Amino acid sequence: MFLIISILEILFISYFGYLVVYNLTLSVSGHFYRSKLKGSSQPSKFHKILVLIPAYKEDSVILEVAKKALDQIYPSQHYEVAVIADQLKPETVKRLKELPILTEEVHFEKSTKVRSLKSVLNKYNEYDIAVVLDADNIMDKDFLTLINAGFNLDMKVIQGRRVAKNDNNSVAILDGLSEIINNFIFRQGSAALGLSSPVIGSGMAFEYRLLRDKLNNIDSIGGFDKELQASIISDGFKIEYCNEAIVYDEKVDDPQVFENQRKRWVSSQYIYFKRHFISSLKSVFKGNLSLFNISVLMHAQLPRLISLVCLLGLTVTYLFIEDYLFLSYYHWLSAFLIYITSIFLAIPARFYTKDFFIALLKVPQLFKKMVMIHFKLKGANKSFIHTPHKH
Repeated sequence: MFLIISILEILFISYFGYLVVYNLTLSVSGHFYRSKLKGSSQPSKFHKILVLIPAYKEDSVILEVAKKALDQIYPSQHYEVAVIADQLKPETVKRLKELPILTEEVHFEKSTKVRSLKSVLNKYNEYDIAVVLDADNIMDKDFLTLINAGFNLDMKVIQGRRVAKNDNNSVAILDGLSEIINNFIFRQGSAALGLSSPVIGSGMAFEYRLLRDKLNNIDSIGGFDKELQASIISDGFKIEYCNEAIVYDEKVDDPQVFENQRKRWVSSQYIYFKRHFISSLKSVFKGNLSLFNISVLMHAQLPRLISLVCLLGLTVTYLFIEDYLFLSYYHWLSAFLIYITSIFLAIPARFYTKDFFIALLKVPQLFKKMVMIHFKLKGANKSFIHTPHKH
């Protein structure tokens, strides 16, 4: 019995020790982040930008998104918007074609975001920058201006900051909170340490030919952004994070949609962790810490909610079996408090509202769904799991 408890404790110490130190380091580092675009002067060049919006069965939101994508302070003659219409209704396509945008209809036996993007990237050659949005994303009015400023500083890949555009119920509030924490710790914290930022799948900009060439070698159904970022970083390119370049993103407000979305995310996280583990370890000896950081240190983590509840559970359990442990109960209590602190450091003060504390009552339900997801991952990365939008 003692041997089993000892082995389990060593395993837990290894995982939660890494988890606590890693998250605290990046959370503290996030407070030292400084934008490279501060004080940007008059642009030396206006790059030609193509905004790509893949829209799979997104009739309810795509018209508004397309119209608002045209509302930029960036000179209109220097950018175009392309909606990639995949299984949209004929009347939606007709109305899109009435707008001053490119409406590209596509038909696939199996629809994926990668195939939609490739169909347009390979059709046009006259652009310098490709911006990738989701069908529910709305760019802040200066988004393209900031992206252009970054490319004038010789950046090749930029991840903007996704911000929740809806907080209509507790699930949406908690989903938005998760985005805030991820932005601050994983993106802002990594950038402050001089490392590449992970991309999110939308609100991101690439040198046009770089994205086209990379995607032509990718045919992922789920998690294409993880495959893409690994390929980009492996080739020595840095993914910059631009905190001021904001894209508003719809947060899921339905528990079942939340489960489906997270199943896709968690599945791809574990798949790409295994796929890139060896190459990421080798990259450390070549001085490429960014690949190891994104593909191993980030992807090795269980979903935050599961880690938090498990650490709390261990802390309480170990109070009653302290005599059998190498570490005292107070070590585990300290680890739990430090992990909580790293999370709170990433949450802006304005977020602590009455609605936020009410939303916390949803945590047990979402925790249960996150646990159950791990028993439903088989085949999740082999079929396209669509997240419907309505805002």
